[in-house]
Amino acid sequence: LLFLWSITVSIFGIGGLLGSSGSRYLTVKYGKKKCLLYNDLLMIVAASIMGCSKIAQSFEMILIGRFMCGISAGLCVPLHHQYVGEISPRKLRGFANSTSSFFWSLGKAVGQISGQRELLGSQSLWPMLMASCGLPALIQLVTLPFFPESPPYLLMHKGDQEGCKKAIRQLWGEGHHQAEIDDIMKEKATMKNTKILSVLELMKEQAFRWQLYMIVILTATVQLCGINAV
Repeated sequence: LLFLWSITVSIFGIGGLLGSSGSRYLTVKYGKKKCLLYNDLLMIVAASIMGCSKIAQSFEMILIGRFMCGISAGLCVPLHHQYVGEISPRKLRGFANSTSSFFWSLGKAVGQISGQRELLGSQSLWPMLMASCGLPALIQLVTLPFFPESPPYLLMHKGDQEGCKKAIRQLWGEGHHQAEIDDIMKEKATMKNTKILSVLELMKEQAFRWQLYMIVILTATVQLCGINAV
């Protein structure tokens, strides 16, 4: 039982690793908006599987659901940050990206509170608690189709300048947005002359050594803040 419980808890992280590893390939091939929509479907399926595990009397369904949730979360974190940043006006881009971290932490807090025995953590309601992760995915699945694809993706990867202008006007309103389009074109020109590094090459590259140290230290110390003990 201890082994099964440990696997159930940790399999989320394994799924997250796989999901985040495939995020770059999927975003380049299909676009950020389409990936987010398919990711919502994956999360809803995972939530349904976990929610029905008690009725089916199958702990294997919890394992499968947790693994799928991990894949979905691993895909969602980089996708969401990129999409929100790219559809935001330049003056609001930093603020928009910081809200992602805020709502990520808020979601964890809501989950911890909802999991109390007095709320959804009771013996009869825990399947509903496990299925609740599908609710935000369902909301995004319904609302996201009304948003355009990321303007930088349309221009840099699809070469669709008219589609990029249309998306910018839909997001930021009518007006002269040539400066933003020029910035995207400059970024596209820079990317052509920039080699995409693998993880091993990134670790060996001295120019990024201190940034890598900072990220590793920050990520490691987050695990020591007590949230896992809670």
